[in-house]
Amino acid sequence: MTTRIAVIQKPPVLLQRDATIEGMLASIDEAVGAGARLLVFPEAYIPGYPTWIWRLRPGGDMALSSEIHARLRANAVDLRGETLLPIQDAAARHGVTLVTGIHEIDSQYSGTTLFNTVVVIGPDGRLLNRHRKLMPTNPERMVWGMGDGSGLNVVDTPAGRLGSLICWECYMPLARYALYAQAMEIFVNPTWDASDTALATLRHIAKEGGCWVIGTATAIQGSDLPADFPQRDALYTPDEWINVGNAVVIAPSGEIAAGPLNRDKGILYAEIDTEDARHARRSLDVCGHYARPDVFSLTVNRSPQTPATFSDP
Repeated sequence: MTTRIAVIQKPPVLLQRDATIEGMLASIDEAVGAGARLLVFPEAYIPGYPTWIWRLRPGGDMALSSEIHARLRANAVDLRGETLLPIQDAAARHGVTLVTGIHEIDSQYSGTTLFNTVVVIGPDGRLLNRHRKLMPTNPERMVWGMGDGSGLNVVDTPAGRLGSLICWECYMPLARYALYAQAMEIFVNPTWDASDTALATLRHIAKEGGCWVIGTATAIQGSDLPADFPQRDALYTPDEWINVGNAVVIAPSGEIAAGPLNRDKGILYAEIDTEDARHARRSLDVCGHYARPDVFSLTVNRSPQTPATFSDP
């Protein structure tokens, strides 16, 4: 089964949720017009990856950090509300599958904590999976809480069985294996890491898991930040590439099928066939004939972790 995919690395409107969603809707229309049936957006795309954390010294300008974080919290996505309805409606209207990163706010318990989350939206507009990043990386821990294993799922889509890990979760071998063991055919890695090392890792995952791999960061320059971003001109210069993107599609053989799309605020297209994944695992199936369950075992706790349990009379 061949599917045309679109990997969208256009810049969001940083810290502006509604404007970012409006831009996403335009990108969805563009990608669907080009024949895409599976659309992928980068890490924390709504309302944009917190790139400032790599510029502000930890414990330094706390007033600026607090101001930016307050804006981020106000523009985060509440999955218990209707924030994503325009995106879900677009998926249903076009009959396409969407994968996107979001800043998710916990409205159920704390009302404040944010999570780095990736969601999969099916062609009927339903939310197929929500995965919260298990371990935020370095200064990201000042922005996001730690997720649990409840989102370590591979879901059926018209393009194939799809699973996702966020950014450096792809370096967590047990998390990868938890997805491999669910007959994954497509691995999506919304990320901020556009390095050559990250590309080499994604090629390794394609070969190891015998799956298609889709990766993308956000292609964004200083000039893409809105004028009201706090101290924008002190933190960034207009011409600098804050991130070069490097959207890529990798075949189950480990060979690059499309991209990397470097310093291009656009869309990368590719054709994928899930039969290629099944064929690749004929010689190397790490959860099948190449596994040794008599020697190794993995237990994955997918129970949602909650801070409180209430028993009402």
